[in-house]
This record gives sequence, structure tokens and C-alpha cells, in this order.
Amino acid sequence: MEFVHQSVLLHECIDALCIKPDGIYLDGTLGGAGHSLEIAKGLTTGRLIGVDRDTVALEAAKRRLAPYLERVTLVHDNFANLGAILDALGLEKIDGMLFDLGVSSPQLDDGSRGFSYMADAPLDMRMNRDDRLTAYDVVNTWPREELRRILFEYGEERYAPLIAAAIERTRAEKPIATTLELVDVIRGTMPAQALREKQHPAKRSFQAIRIAVNDELGSVERMLADAMDRLNPGGRLAVITFHSLEDRIVKNAMQNAARGCTCPPEFPVCVCGKKPKVKILTRKPIVSGQEELDKNPRARSAKLRVAEAIGL
Repeated sequence: MEFVHQSVLLHECIDALCIKPDGIYLDGTLGGAGHSLEIAKGLTTGRLIGVDRDTVALEAAKRRLAPYLERVTLVHDNFANLGAILDALGLEKIDGMLFDLGVSSPQLDDGSRGFSYMADAPLDMRMNRDDRLTAYDVVNTWPREELRRILFEYGEERYAPLIAAAIERTRAEKPIATTLELVDVIRGTMPAQALREKQHPAKRSFQAIRIAVNDELGSVERMLADAMDRLNPGGRLAVITFHSLEDRIVKNAMQNAARGCTCPPEFPVCVCGKKPKVKILTRKPIVSGQEELDKNPRARSAKLRVAEAIGL
């Protein structure tokens, strides 16, 4: 399937990164390379590092970035390994990083990948097809209580106990093998009023299982633990989130890095010695305007937060 992705908050991201022609930038969620293309256009002697865990995305990005490949390095990896990626390239610090979190539109639209509750496919949901854990494994082997937990925590699904119990009953007779089989199980647990809601009854559960399969929240936390230490003074970190769980992690990490001191408020003087690493440039997240929403309804939940590294 052709990997075509509409980049969310494209101009806002490029403005936020404040591209220097000789700078070094990393796009940690390369996808269809929409953001990366605009970064590459702004470089002369600079360098762009494009990272993605999906080989389909990397191949598509290579084609799209073809006119600029002399200034681009493509890396097949998880952005959670940010520190190791930069170390392998011999880079201690760089001038900007962009992370567009969550699943990409082509992954959702390619029914065979198993991300969508609208098309029948094997239960997969792996962003990196080299990973071992699949949605089939989660649905058919994880204990009911663990299923309940991820449905509630990652999907904010209020019917999590009912759905987890129904999955356990169904798989005891035969494995739940496809996306639409799972949709039927979920739909069968929902009370009538829930089925009348505008949102698809399986949306929250599929989100939760996808997050678990790809360790999405853990990846974001590991990336943020390194990102702000690997920016040159004045370097920018821009992160787009699509649901409250990711956004909370990003917001808290940026606030902690901007605060510096972790001493209790009652201490008369600082004894921890920690200094602020960044200043936050977006007190409130940047969201899509109506023009973008008219063209791309999937942008409606996108939030962009930006921080700038302080020279220590």
C-alpha cells in the first residue's frame, strides 16, 4: 500500500523548530516524511536524521526525500532508543527534535496491518513488524485482569471489566483471530446506550491494545528522559500528541525539566542542585485551526508542545 500521510500541524512544527540551514535535526516519527521534507528543504550544510520503526514508512520516506538524501540519514529504530541512536551517529547534541506520536494514517488505512476496527484482518497492530508481540498475543494470552487494566488505563474504556471478561470467555472456546471477531466480542458486551454513541464501540479498546502492543507510553517516557539532555542551547523539542495519556506525559516531562529544583517547598535553600534544562514555549498546546480540520479531521485531537533548551 502507498504510504501517504497528511502531516498534522506542519507549518506550526516547522516554525517551532526554527530551522538553521547548518543545523542537525531529528524527526523521530518519520512516517510519510511530510514534516521531514520541510525540514530538509530548510537545510544547506545541515543534516536530518529520520527515524521510524516501520520499514514501510522508511521506504516511502526515502522516495519522498530523494532530492535531499545527501543531507538525510534514515534509521530503522524506535525513538525510545534516542540516546543510542545519537551515540551510534557520533552526535552528542543536536539542534532540534520532532516527534509526531501515535499511529499514522497509512497504518490505520492499510487494513492488513490490523490497526483498524473497520476492516477484517489478522490481529497484529505492530508498528515494527520485526517485533514479536502482536495484538493476537495480547488478546488471547494476557490474563483477564491485565486486559481490564490496559483497556481502562490506555483506552479509558468504562466497560473494561465487561470487555475483558467477554474476551476471556470467548477465547476459552477458540482464539480470537481477527479484528472483526474482536469487534463482535466488544460490541456484544456494550449496553444499548453505548452502541448508540457516535464513537465506534471498539475505538477505545483498539487504542488500548495498540498502545500495549507497541509499548507506546513507555517509549515516550524513555525518549523524553534523553531528549532534553541531547539538545544544543537554543535547540527545540516539538512533540505532537493525540490523546490525553501521551499529552500528560509530555506536559509533565517538560514542566519538570523547566522547573529544575526538586527540593520540597519547605526547604529554605536548594540542596539538590538541579537547574532548569528548558524553557517551555507553549504554555497552552498549539492545536489545529479550522482550515486544517476541514482538510484532515484526524487532526482534531492533535496537540503540539514545544520546549527550548537552556545553556547550562
